[in-house]
Formats: sequence, C-alpha cells, structure tokens
Amino acid sequence: MKSDLKKHWDSAYENNNITELGWYEEDPIPSLQLIQKCGLSNDARILNVGVGTSTLIDELLNFGYQNIIASDISSTALKILQTRLGSKKNKVLWVVDDLTNPKLLSEIDPVDLWHDRAVLHFFTNEEEQNIYFSLLKKIIKPKGYVLISTFNSESATKCSGLNVQRYDKDMLIDKLGADFKLLEFFNYTYTMPSGDTRPYIYTLFKRV
Repeated sequence: MKSDLKKHWDSAYENNNITELGWYEEDPIPSLQLIQKCGLSNDARILNVGVGTSTLIDELLNFGYQNIIASDISSTALKILQTRLGSKKNKVLWVVDDLTNPKLLSEIDPVDLWHDRAVLHFFTNEEEQNIYFSLLKKIIKPKGYVLISTFNSESATKCSGLNVQRYDKDMLIDKLGADFKLLEFFNYTYTMPSGDTRPYIYTLFKRV
C-alpha cells in the first residue's frame, strides 16, 4: 500500500469536517437511481470502492441490501463511517486496501455490483489504471454491473490537491472492453459544499 497516498487521505478526513470536503454528497441520488435500475436482489454483493464516508452506504442499508462491502485506502474514513452507522456497521464488510496495489480485494468472492464515485480519476498513469480495471474484471460476476462516476472531460484537472484523469464515455468503454456493455450514461453537475461545481460523467455497464 502506498503509504504517502494513505497518509494524504487519512489527513483529509482527520483534519476536515467531512460535510465540507469537496466530494461530500449529502444525498447520492444519481448513484441510487442507477443502482435501482440494476434490479438487484437484497442479497446481491455490492462493492463500494473508495467509499470514504459516503452516505450511499446508509441508503443501501435502508433499502435492505444485506451484502455490502465498503473499501477505502483510508482507515480513518472507514472509522468515521462506522461511527456514523452505529450498530448497523456490523451489516457491512469493511476492507482497507489500495486499488492500485490490491491485497484483500483481489481475494474477495465475486460481486454483483462495483460502485465507484470519484475514485478512478485519481489514477493518472496507465499502470494504475490497468491494475484498477484488472481487479474490477477479476471480481465482477457474469451479468454483474459496474457503476463508475468520475470527472468528465470538462471538469477540473485537480481534486484534493492531486492531479486527476478526466474521462468521457468512450474512454470508459475502451478501458472495460468488449465484455462490458454500456447501459446508460449521463453528465451530472455536482455542487460542492463550497458552492463550486464539478462536471461528472455517470456510467452504468453490464458484463455480458
């Protein structure tokens, strides 16, 4: 695990009010809308990579999903999320891991849905991107779903002081390859707690 990157994200969550972080999303409506279109059963295995302190976990539990896996490089972020969930934290499998050097994630059982909001764009070199997508392809079930939302081609070039790689749908189609079919995509303007905006692209793929 890259200790400098882990320190960066631990520091971000330790030294800031989480509701003021640039990626904080009070109500993850776009993700929920796409997840609901997947028609997953309540026992479907849902993996949220780079979960941070996302309120999506709260919402998925409220909807009755029973096999949620929450992963992040920052153990600090996961602890904050666990505290917020209270006793509900016991319904979630927690995994501290690095998507560009996966140890635990590469060994988990296959999942029905891979959800990534605002993580992929931090991997700016091809090697990191290849490791990310190799892991994804390894653990997604046949007919499983991939939901990726990332900075689109018109968005900022930095986030949290780090350079980012921006995407359009064709770039994501190319990264996932012929085994994945694009079901839906849309651009979405996210308003940060500061009031600034960030254009995202949301994509939903299905493994064929």
